[in-house]
Amino acid sequence: MLRVIVRRLLQLVVTLIGLSALVFIWLRNLPGGPIEALLGERATPERRALLTKALGYDQPILVQYAKFMQRLVTGDFGNSIRSGDPVTEVIGRAFPATVELAAAAMIIAIGLGVPLGYLAARHRGRLLDNLSIGGTLLGISIPIFFLGYLLKDVFTQNMHLFPPSGRISTGLDNTDITGFFVLDGLLTREFDATGDALWHLILPAITLATIPLAVIVRITRASVLDVLNEDYVRTAEAKGLRHKTIRGRHILRNGLLPVVTTIGLQTGALLSGAVLTERVYNWGGLGTLIYDSISGGRDYPVLQALILLAALVFVLVNLLVDLSYAFIDPRVRVR
Repeated sequence: MLRVIVRRLLQLVVTLIGLSALVFIWLRNLPGGPIEALLGERATPERRALLTKALGYDQPILVQYAKFMQRLVTGDFGNSIRSGDPVTEVIGRAFPATVELAAAAMIIAIGLGVPLGYLAARHRGRLLDNLSIGGTLLGISIPIFFLGYLLKDVFTQNMHLFPPSGRISTGLDNTDITGFFVLDGLLTREFDATGDALWHLILPAITLATIPLAVIVRITRASVLDVLNEDYVRTAEAKGLRHKTIRGRHILRNGLLPVVTTIGLQTGALLSGAVLTERVYNWGGLGTLIYDSISGGRDYPVLQALILLAALVFVLVNLLVDLSYAFIDPRVRVR
């Protein structure tokens, strides 16, 4: 097991180094580049030359990359072009909002997706199975931004059941400790703030959860159908084992490996959906920060750090997925 962990960690390091090189080269070859983004309308040939020398962009590319990696190791991503604040502070302010939204979305996706997929497989060809297939096709095909605006129109503007945007009501006196508003309300016993944060979280989380939910339902259904046809399931039924034992020990546990893989991939890919969801609901997380960094002045230091952070999260999530295999399938422990 330790050998598996070490091997995965080494792969993580190699992946991040390779990605950092690609991001470094790509951002420096975009039209305009960091120099134009920094100078803006004040750009003149003289100022370009001075700033190029000051930032070290006149040095060989390998020297620039070595210095870039040295700064990354120390956690120095530079300052934001738009605000002038350190990049770590800019990302740190937005990070809790996206994590809170992504966690809520995955709780919905997993909590509904696995049971629905299992029940659809157990009732193959019946009404529940047909409804699940149709619902998952709709969930995968409908654009996130369209669903977000649709839910806002129905539940906020017409029915007035949920707030239209933001993470918490304006004017509510809540104590911000960690940036996770739901958690902060629980820690400070400000349960009115917790309830308000949850109320703001429902529609964005449902919007972001639609695609992971649909994928998890379909993968769970297909995996359970495969397991139901295995000889050991029929043998267990012939021996007269209780249905609860057969479901838990023989069907669900053996059918979980592809589902866990899917959950890991969907969790790592949530940031792409968060960009649209956060824009619709004015959420103020990493998705909004990515959009602003691209469209609001080409904030290359922030964009560079966000790409590396997204890659790090994706790799770490899949590392946890690989490690979870050992607890689901004992055969993995001896590899």
